[in-house]
Amino acid sequence: MSMGRIYMDNAATSFPKPPAVWEAVNRYAAEIGASAGRGAYREAIESAHVLQECRLRLQKLFNGERPEHFIFTLNCSDALNIAIKGLVLYQLRKGIRPHCICTQIDHNSVLRPYRAMEELGWITHTCVPIDRKTGLVDPDEIRKAITPQTRVIAVTHASNVTGTLQPLRKLAAVAREHGIPLVVDAAQSAGHVPIDVQADGIDFLAMPGHKGLLGPLGTGVLYVRPGMEKIMLPLREGGTGSVSEQPVQPEFMPDFLESGSHNAVGIAGLSEGVKWLLDRGIQSLVSHDRELIATFIEGISVVEIPGLRYFGPQGVANRVGVFSVQIDGFTPQQLASLLEERYGILTRPGIHCAPLVHEAIGTLPAGGTTRFSFGPFLSAADVNYATDCLADIVIAHREGRLAAV
Repeated sequence: MSMGRIYMDNAATSFPKPPAVWEAVNRYAAEIGASAGRGAYREAIESAHVLQECRLRLQKLFNGERPEHFIFTLNCSDALNIAIKGLVLYQLRKGIRPHCICTQIDHNSVLRPYRAMEELGWITHTCVPIDRKTGLVDPDEIRKAITPQTRVIAVTHASNVTGTLQPLRKLAAVAREHGIPLVVDAAQSAGHVPIDVQADGIDFLAMPGHKGLLGPLGTGVLYVRPGMEKIMLPLREGGTGSVSEQPVQPEFMPDFLESGSHNAVGIAGLSEGVKWLLDRGIQSLVSHDRELIATFIEGISVVEIPGLRYFGPQGVANRVGVFSVQIDGFTPQQLASLLEERYGILTRPGIHCAPLVHEAIGTLPAGGTTRFSFGPFLSAADVNYATDCLADIVIAHREGRLAAV
């Protein structure tokens, strides 16, 4: 019955990548090889050009003010740490113990830095609840959590568990009303939905290079709204290839937040991933994603078999192509194994590094869910096949052909 191996774990990392991504990686490794800013010869200059071209493409995709305000990071977790801890350290240096806000929908990339800093006595924090059915954050809940000491609001744009897409502009408006920097985790939205950092009111946009932006693993990006670098400190200091005679970190961007040699070979691939998105247009990708979402929901709804459910918004609105499912009688791990071994479908079981989401939707005691997550190289036929397989598992279990856990 298997159609071969069908990759449905794009929320972890996108696969496959556009061919131009690996061509750029191979070309850099074979023909350039130099470190940007660490030489005056042609290859070092070309390396700097690769980095600058990627920044320009990111600026165009996200409507940033300046290309140098898109800094390169290890991944989205790194970008979030740079933004959140950079803001907190600046406040601590001023003698202020800041209050920070997060939400139940957030990933451990936000929750764990908050917890670590609170244990060190650096911050206090409030975790705002979500709607248990939809996963949506009420902007008024953010507003109610604000105190005179609040200095950071962190929100996840799209959930890696429920697929919920937050009303970002409404949340940003609350932050702007109170003059509080807004840090947006775009791990599941960058490259999937339109993001305009200026129109959306975003101060910091953290994103992985290896998910929706279609670049290699080990790449990430942090957008910093011009002026925000004045109210943060760098997490790392070191060589930048600029003003080397000075004993302190440069104050200009991107060097202020970028120390050491870049993952230029990865950035070369990332640049081609962003170009692929620009060439196709984000709206065409949104249309494709919505087609896959509608196909999955229709496939689940038509079946109407007791014991099979998905979480998050029960429709196409307010979501991206991430679906967490449960089938009665199967643990998330068993269901994922069955999907791979019997049907060739690759999914991710478990808590997905987002325990508070699972707590809110009631799936934490069961060990989480089994997650399907879509990308631009999947088709509606692939998604139809996946929902047919889920139905087949439920029917086989009900008829006694698959043993319960």
